[in-house]
Amino acid sequence: MKPNIVLVHGAWADGSCWNEVVRQLQADEYHVISPQFPMSSLAADVARLREVLRFQTGPTLIVGHSYGGQIMTALATDAPNAVGLVYIAAFGLDEGESLGALLSQGPVTPALVHMFTDEQGYTWLSEDDFVNHFAADVEPDTARVLHAAQQALAAAAFNDVMGVPAWKALPSWYLVASNDEAIPPDAERQFAARMNAVTVEIPSSHVAMVSHPSDVVSLIKTAADKVGG
Repeated sequence: MKPNIVLVHGAWADGSCWNEVVRQLQADEYHVISPQFPMSSLAADVARLREVLRFQTGPTLIVGHSYGGQIMTALATDAPNAVGLVYIAAFGLDEGESLGALLSQGPVTPALVHMFTDEQGYTWLSEDDFVNHFAADVEPDTARVLHAAQQALAAAAFNDVMGVPAWKALPSWYLVASNDEAIPPDAERQFAARMNAVTVEIPSSHVAMVSHPSDVVSLIKTAADKVGG
């Protein structure tokens, strides 16, 4: 039995970033959903994911990109129908950690150098940084479209502290993007190692699901075969 697939987009993206992954999975008869997340707070994003999981019928594999990994990790032990986690160049924090503290440990990555915060407290990426660093291996016209559709992230989310991570209770898989200029690839490798994830590495920018959708689908199917029995 094939599990359901729930795709969780990250910051400065929306559900459409998964379009090619969705198309390939649907062609192989998976039930897939790629919902929109408010990005207004970690609690609100986790609540949205939990509700999406509740209306799935049967076992469900969760796939998170970037901050989407933070969302699914924060499900803790309350992850209805979830049977596994797939991280795509995503944050996989441990208990007591926060995004802000983690990112402050090193120099600002090229994709985030000109990140700015609006008057309502939401962070945005500049077009130049998005096209040239965030989505560096995506055709520029396509990258500009993705930038136009970016979902801003509340700055307060950088201070949210992780509780018990869901990866301690669920099997995990991890795709490391070795050319990532948003999350340092070494950090991704560390996330994968400490969660004992089945790990693959590809020469991709941060948005591997856009530039290397077949590789992403391959890892999702590997995980689905495992949790689907």
